[in-house]
Amino acid sequence: MTGHWALGQDGHHALVLCLLPVSRAAEPVESFGALVRQLGLPVYLPTLSQASGFTALAPVLPLIALDLGFGVAAAAALGLITGVLGVLGPVPAGRVIAWLGERVAMVITGVLVTCALLGGWLIVGHSEANGAGSAHRYGLVAALIGVGVGQQVWILGRQSYVGSAVHPRLRARAMSSFGGMMRIGQVIGPALGAVAAAASGMAAVFLLSAGLMTLATLLVTVFLVPRAQAGPAPDEASGGTGDQPGVAAGLDGAWWRDPRVVTMAKVAMGTAPLQMARVVRPTLLPLVGAGLGLGAETISLVFAVAAAVEILLFLPAGSYMDKFGRTAVLVPCLLTLGVGYVVLAVLAVTVGESSPTMALVTVGGVALLLALGNGLGAGIVMTLGLDLTPEQDRARHLARWMTMTGVGPLAGPLLVSLVSLVAPIALAGGVLGSLCLAAGVWILRILPGVTPNPPAGPFHRPEPQQQH
Repeated sequence: MTGHWALGQDGHHALVLCLLPVSRAAEPVESFGALVRQLGLPVYLPTLSQASGFTALAPVLPLIALDLGFGVAAAAALGLITGVLGVLGPVPAGRVIAWLGERVAMVITGVLVTCALLGGWLIVGHSEANGAGSAHRYGLVAALIGVGVGQQVWILGRQSYVGSAVHPRLRARAMSSFGGMMRIGQVIGPALGAVAAAASGMAAVFLLSAGLMTLATLLVTVFLVPRAQAGPAPDEASGGTGDQPGVAAGLDGAWWRDPRVVTMAKVAMGTAPLQMARVVRPTLLPLVGAGLGLGAETISLVFAVAAAVEILLFLPAGSYMDKFGRTAVLVPCLLTLGVGYVVLAVLAVTVGESSPTMALVTVGGVALLLALGNGLGAGIVMTLGLDLTPEQDRARHLARWMTMTGVGPLAGPLLVSLVSLVAPIALAGGVLGSLCLAAGVWILRILPGVTPNPPAGPFHRPEPQQQH
């Protein structure tokens, strides 16, 4: 077993190495239990804590913005900070990680994010006591930018670390579990935030988020063992067979002519509708539901059931992906999401308004269908990022992948807004669904040859016979 798949290589961290099994010699490649033991404390628990903190803040942030004097449009636009940083932030984040290493970069930015959240708590608390002014509004924007920048470093740092720590045969399970922790955090966070806001006011949600980020940073500080610098990547670790365009050596000259970058761009075109579908769902479904006469309590219950479906799916989705390949998961995911959004548009403009029952069937049935597709694709974008990037200097290549895939979350709300200007908002679902269906066909055409050869299934490629 090659050394860069071990979680720890640094002799100065013997205490942590005693706590975490870092050798795979005694563990079979297919052992998911070994994966959980190796990544639970350094990756999964920090992810759960961080995701809980961020999602605790998300529902109350527009309300806080309104209290600080932002208009409705400006309060809604604060959500664009994350989307813009998702496109602009990965490349500088990759440079920071390449310079400092994943652990140091995550610890430093974890402290900075905690300070930004504490700053948000002080800003909101001061405005509540003394009245809101422009300084409070500028301060909130600055705090959110600080949080967003740190979030980019954490996302990239964890992906880069897992890419080197995990055997390719366990890669999809590792990343789907990573996505699962984020989904669980999306359930825990708003619940904790509601309790904090009810007990001490909305400013307390910033304090809660800062506490959870502190816990995540401490876990990374203690348990994420710095890894040795990666040497030249073996073909399998870089996600292909060596003769595929996704892993070919870079060309001299412009970086955009590198075959790896070209392959990433082609795959990112197919994942963009998936990410658009994900980011639009929390906005589109409630708006369609409200237009059909459903109450807030009913819509919230629908989302809670859908979240439970997604959480139940992330483990089997990762196992399925590792066994049958990325294409066998991403294509059904896109087709399911596409059908779901098209059905939403059709039912909403035909029978959705005919009765409360049909309104519930329209929104609730589609929400479950979308949850099925989204849960099946848990971790798929992050897994593809590891498949399409080489071991050597992975953070820099992952940064390019994240920049490409950051376009989808930014374009999704824009698409819904543009469609809603000229047609009923439900028709935005029809447009998005059509994009997902087209992306499924595109991915089926380009993906099988540039991702790891699955052990079984229709996308398994027979190994070439060696000549004796």
